[in-house]
Amino acid sequence: MEERYDSSDVQGVLHRPANPNQHGIVLAHGAGSNHNAPLLVTLARRFEENGFTVLRYDLPFRRLGTKGPPMPAHQARDREGIRAAVSAMRTIVTGTIVAGGHSYGGRQTAMAAAENPALARSLLLLSYPLHPPNKPEQLRTSFFADLRTPALFVHGTRDPFGTVDELRSHLGLIPAATEVIAVEGAAHDLKRAPAMFQQILDRMLF
Repeated sequence: MEERYDSSDVQGVLHRPANPNQHGIVLAHGAGSNHNAPLLVTLARRFEENGFTVLRYDLPFRRLGTKGPPMPAHQARDREGIRAAVSAMRTIVTGTIVAGGHSYGGRQTAMAAAENPALARSLLLLSYPLHPPNKPEQLRTSFFADLRTPALFVHGTRDPFGTVDELRSHLGLIPAATEVIAVEGAAHDLKRAPAMFQQILDRMLF
């Protein structure tokens, strides 16, 4: 069942399964989207069918109407929104929580986990934006050494924000367990990822 979730600091859609397993998943969107991003909707419904309570939510920059990703000086506000979403989920389920997101949402979720290792049991990072397209020297890995939360990366083989091999070459910086699911032929939008849902579910840690 899908219902609107609207509190003072978290807005989105909550998926309540008919037979909940008491585990929760929170999903944040990319820089150019919102909580209704097709990838998030599809994955949330599949997780719900498998007993997970899911909250797909808008990051603060989107609620404020900002176009594109906010400046780095303002991104801490989005990480506060991620922590608020996890806190909201903790009032709903009694089990463990996985925090995740697509592109910018996943990056900010990983940064929030690096700042607070107790944020979530594990991370689901969809199309992690390793670097801007055609700018491999501008790596977004500065916090990797501080990330102590296990992370599952789901990455398309045609993603311009970093190849699967590039991503794997930098995961050794992360002291926590990591795994990569390569989605053959998929670009940054990961339209083909839902077809690999069972692989994603099998490799996530709860």
